[in-house]
Amino acid sequence: MDKKRIAVFASGNGSNFEAIAKACAEGKIDAEVVLCVTDRPGAYVTKRAEKFGVPMIEFRPKDFASKADFETMLLGHLRENKVDLICLAGYMRIIGDVLLGAYEGRIINIHPSLLPAFQGADAIGQALNYGVKVFGVTVHYVDHTLDGGKIISQVAIPYEGSDREELEPLVHAQEHILYPATVQNILKKL
Repeated sequence: MDKKRIAVFASGNGSNFEAIAKACAEGKIDAEVVLCVTDRPGAYVTKRAEKFGVPMIEFRPKDFASKADFETMLLGHLRENKVDLICLAGYMRIIGDVLLGAYEGRIINIHPSLLPAFQGADAIGQALNYGVKVFGVTVHYVDHTLDGGKIISQVAIPYEGSDREELEPLVHAQEHILYPATVQNILKKL
């Protein structure tokens, strides 16, 4: 049986891309990452994709007339690469109707909070400002809402401090464990 095929969408550093690609390479995820997509050409994720030999699609949304236009372009690449699952990994765009229609139930996202708390950008900063004592990570299905799709998995991170530089590595470490494990569980059901 052929391995499942994953596309990872990222806008920045790409550490969750690397966690997924590494888990695939080590056989912890029974799949292969066949495509990496970024809306920020030159983002560090491009170097990580190169390291793993994963083809990149780099685009600038402003070069397209509409979200539907660039999503249609992306959909062509996804279909050409026979992608089974899309994993958002720090992709800072809301997915629109074109991709949601074609990949309903097969787009997931990782978010650095215990959703439904602290949706949107800078969830760690939001949680720190609120003074929470338990932080966390959530993997959820993507739908038309902002970080509001059905929760698949979560992990809590107890932390009583207020030092962002100390907290962020703790959150990322849990992301890099939770996301690959969740991807593997989802792929078993596809």
